[in-house]
Amino acid sequence: MFKTIRNAFKVKELKNKLLYTFMMLVVIRFGSALPIPGVRTDFFANWFAKQTTDVFGFFNAMTGGSFSQMSIFALSITPYITSSIIIQLLTIAIPKLEELQKDGEDGRKKIQEYTRYVTVGLALIESSAMAIGFGRQGLLADYNAWNVIVAIVTMTTGSALLMWIGEQITDKGVGNGISIVLLLNILSSVPSDIRNLYFKFVFGQDIPMAALRLAIVVLVIVAMVVFVIVLNDAERRIPVQYSKKMVGRKLVGGQASSIPLKVNTAGVMPVIFASSIMSFPVVISQFIPAMQQGWSGHLMKLLNSGSWCRPSEPIYSIGLLVYIILIVLFAYFYTSIAFNPLEVANNMKKQGGFIPGIRPGKPTSEYLNKILNYIVFIGAVGLIVVCVVPVIFSGLFDMSRISFSGTSLIIIVGVVLETIKAIESQMLVRYYKGFLND
Repeated sequence: MFKTIRNAFKVKELKNKLLYTFMMLVVIRFGSALPIPGVRTDFFANWFAKQTTDVFGFFNAMTGGSFSQMSIFALSITPYITSSIIIQLLTIAIPKLEELQKDGEDGRKKIQEYTRYVTVGLALIESSAMAIGFGRQGLLADYNAWNVIVAIVTMTTGSALLMWIGEQITDKGVGNGISIVLLLNILSSVPSDIRNLYFKFVFGQDIPMAALRLAIVVLVIVAMVVFVIVLNDAERRIPVQYSKKMVGRKLVGGQASSIPLKVNTAGVMPVIFASSIMSFPVVISQFIPAMQQGWSGHLMKLLNSGSWCRPSEPIYSIGLLVYIILIVLFAYFYTSIAFNPLEVANNMKKQGGFIPGIRPGKPTSEYLNKILNYIVFIGAVGLIVVCVVPVIFSGLFDMSRISFSGTSLIIIVGVVLETIKAIESQMLVRYYKGFLND
């Protein structure tokens, strides 16, 4: 990885792109420190300290701490992520969007335009809920219509600006801009998490015990990172043979190829979907105090990941089982969207391709579907391991102040690998251009 980056700085064009990306990230961190006019910046610091739920902990990590500081980027790019998921799901239900998705570059630009509109709409709704709901609880120094409007406009504009910066990084920088912005936000919370881990496990111990605990913590983190890398790159290759055909007086074709089926085809999306469904009622309950009492209060604790795996309250760990089931279901659901075995089988048949030992057409589709169901389950189990291990440690050792999670780890590893591959591909294109020009 470091060798690739070092070689990229030797290429003027790539160096300029990397510097442009870096400068945009500096702008983001600068904006994350600018508070919204009229808000009490210490409100959420005190509010988080009183909470028994960590439902906003991951959201705060996704915003790079901007949410707890109530900066102009308090919403970060979460509205854009939600908007992208909504548009992606709507392409299944709305035939026109499905046609646009298959319409090449023009269709992609149109879908991107719809995504921007939905992003602004979601940012407006979220900022309004926060300004009004938390404003009444003391977020705003002076709760009045003007301060509410200023907060709403600032948060909505900040989210739209981050979306624009992400798109600029994609066009003029390196890698996927939105993913890199999200990566930066998550990494910004890592130093505080490391400090919390140190004070939780190492600080105050004698030297041998401190060394042992430090080694165990480092070993667990490294093992999780390696596991995520393997899970992200693992794939099942289905061999494909193309029949020869006569073109003029020559036989062409007949080459062998393969269909790479990724074990974790759905990526981090099943975890995001499952977390969103589990946390949505808990978020609503923060604005409605009555939902935090009686049987509904127990239900909210059941849905809250901060209550799972605690020895003092084992009954609430049932919520973890629900979470695991949702991850498996959404892994199959999202994979069915991302990969269509019937379409792949039909395309292979048109091009004269076949899987050795499998008849073209429907038998090929059924075979691909069978293999896909098998590897999707393996991928879902991998996601469960990555997401559940931090939850178990958090519950057993009361690490509620740690915002880093399995979801964060999957995002970090995925984005880093994706960015490195983008740099390598641009270097490869440059070498090809140089070879052709010579």
